[in-house]
Amino acid sequence: MDDSYFLQQFLSPLEVCAEYKPAFGTTGNGLSVVDFRVLYGGDEFYSWIGLDSDLVYSAHKAAGGLTSIYRQIGVGAEHLLREIIKHKIRLSTEQVAWQYKYKAATNKEAYHILDARISLDDVADAATKGRLKVWLEAAQKRTGGVPATHTLQGAIFEIRQGYKSADSKRQNADLRFGAKAYQISHIPVIAVLSSQVSETVIQRYKNAGMLALTGIRSSDSTISTFSFFKEVIGFDLESFFRNNSTAIKEVVHRLIRSLLTAN
Repeated sequence: MDDSYFLQQFLSPLEVCAEYKPAFGTTGNGLSVVDFRVLYGGDEFYSWIGLDSDLVYSAHKAAGGLTSIYRQIGVGAEHLLREIIKHKIRLSTEQVAWQYKYKAATNKEAYHILDARISLDDVADAATKGRLKVWLEAAQKRTGGVPATHTLQGAIFEIRQGYKSADSKRQNADLRFGAKAYQISHIPVIAVLSSQVSETVIQRYKNAGMLALTGIRSSDSTISTFSFFKEVIGFDLESFFRNNSTAIKEVVHRLIRSLLTAN
């Protein structure tokens, strides 16, 4: 499997951003600049004070569009890392998938779908299984999530491109998944590609016994996402991004430029 396949997994979700248009409180797929002129130009107050300007449309398009780019980079990161895990460890789509059922606030049953799962029982290659066992032991010591006498059988991953949000709903969902993962003897892992994370949130996860991997430079595979993929999974993720940086930048910069114009 060459880089082109994995690059496509990362970049494909971003293309939806090219179609982004701000909604301005309306339903549907957003407003064109012509629609915006009708909406804001027909609002006497906004037209009196100058908010019917194309500059306002461009500002909304840029702000909302950039949020969309960050979101889709997160989707691309999820697709990329899951596919790497699948292909390097030779897992099926069913083996790498994991979800659990819980009671929502409405007291109705709901499902939380996680991004990837690695179970030792599914790993056929002896060398890979050996690396995973050693890593699980080290991860168990770092988190203190379960007693040392309890043997972990795998890991479940929530994958993010970055994590600056302090959204309580998201945090509670992550903590809930952490508890559920331990119930089946799997360590819960938050794997982040960026080094920009909310230290307060990450510390809360660590206090709950979850393992946090971030995009820092370190040879420790229990704290660095890049080290984990290189040393444990057998894929040099850092080299992948370095080698494909030009191609990725071309796509990202093209999308950003398109967001900075009203048309």
